Amino acid sequence: MMNLKNFLLIFLLLSIASCTNKNKTEQLTYQENTGKIFNTYYKIKYECNRSLESEIQAELQKFDNSLNPFNKNTIITSVNQNNAVALDSFFIEVFNKAMEVSQNSNGAFDITVAPLVNLWGFGFENVGNVNQQTIDSIMQFVGYEKITIENGNIVKSDSHVMLNMSAIAKGYAVDVVSRLLERHGIENYMVEIGGEIRMKGLNDKGKCWLIGLEKPIDDNTGLSAEIQTTLRICDKSIATSGNYRNYYIKDGKKYSHTINPRTGYPSEQNILSTTVIADDCMTADAYATAFMVLGLDESLTLINTLPNIFAYFIYTDENDAVKSIFSDGFEQFLAE
Repeated sequence: MMNLKNFLLIFLLLSIASCTNKNKTEQLTYQENTGKIFNTYYKIKYECNRSLESEIQAELQKFDNSLNPFNKNTIITSVNQNNAVALDSFFIEVFNKAMEVSQNSNGAFDITVAPLVNLWGFGFENVGNVNQQTIDSIMQFVGYEKITIENGNIVKSDSHVMLNMSAIAKGYAVDVVSRLLERHGIENYMVEIGGEIRMKGLNDKGKCWLIGLEKPIDDNTGLSAEIQTTLRICDKSIATSGNYRNYYIKDGKKYSHTINPRTGYPSEQNILSTTVIADDCMTADAYATAFMVLGLDESLTLINTLPNIFAYFIYTDENDAVKSIFSDGFEQFLAE
């Protein structure tokens, strides 16, 4: 006789597999859910016999409760305020990936850049009054080696160390939703959050997903968009970082949101945008930011040491002509 525990286990397994169609007894259709998270928008398409919108929103809310620095009740806010807090799996996974990318990029990617991001007006606090003295005073608290996780707890070398995971969190949120879909047995989906995307299988036309890369045209309204090239992707993630959307102009000088943690100033490299393709979106997101800081030559050198990671760079040459170049293997994704 089946006991209640076994019945519940079987019911749970059947529920998780609800989007499979091995017996062809139910018609699978492509569902589409849209919404807003982390001050940006998401769009999710997946093949299933029902909408998973409520579960997707619940998963995104868990993510937001962990990593949103603009919310005073999240784990990352407690860490920044030096309050005792239990770290969840979301925080730990993103933290560990951030440390990995920081080490590989020699500090070009660094989540302890938060005070500098705030100083330049792009963070969760707007400090302002930028001068060399202020930058120098902040720089002593910036550096990925100044914070660790030991026995499940955050350990800082100084209480002034603060984190901003915005350069990796959107990509991770994409992975979080993708994992939820895969737990339901979904084999075909596209998850996009704020321009960071993960794709698996085929679209509703039975083909790989087509993704357009924007030309890096200065427009902080987000209303201007032209396609630079089109990619065809089945089972990868893609993230783009650029300085043509989030910036401001003061006294005739443009200041971008990408802060170089090694100098304390907004990055002034000749790269206009970087698109990275990787197996997971968190990795793609982090390296897209790192490459914007490193510049073209260092980025091309680094990416040759990173397996299964590909990049497309749009940049200006010495004559200010806009050009593009991609790393070895990226051509497999070009649709044109």
